[in-house]
Amino acid sequence: MRLTYLAVLAGCLLCALWLEPVLRVGVLRQVRRLALTVAPVAAVFLLWDLAAVHSGWWSFDAAQILGVRLPGGLPLEEALFFVVVPLCAILGYEAVRGVLKR
Repeated sequence: MRLTYLAVLAGCLLCALWLEPVLRVGVLRQVRRLALTVAPVAAVFLLWDLAAVHSGWWSFDAAQILGVRLPGGLPLEEALFFVVVPLCAILGYEAVRGVLKR
């Protein structure tokens, strides 16, 4: 199924996004701060992935991805991974932090 990787990312988001309105963590209201947190890490890991793919150490199963490739040959889902997973982690961290404060 070509949507597998995208479905996993969507599942991650569904499991974490409810924290924003229910626990009022405020992560999505601070767009600039979120971007400044995620962008540098995503950039480093995207470069790392590019190097791993081009060296033959890493690959992606064409049956599991949409087939949309970014410059350098990485699948779109791989770039989204480096945004979605940190976002989910930050939402989880801020939710725990907020609950422990109360």
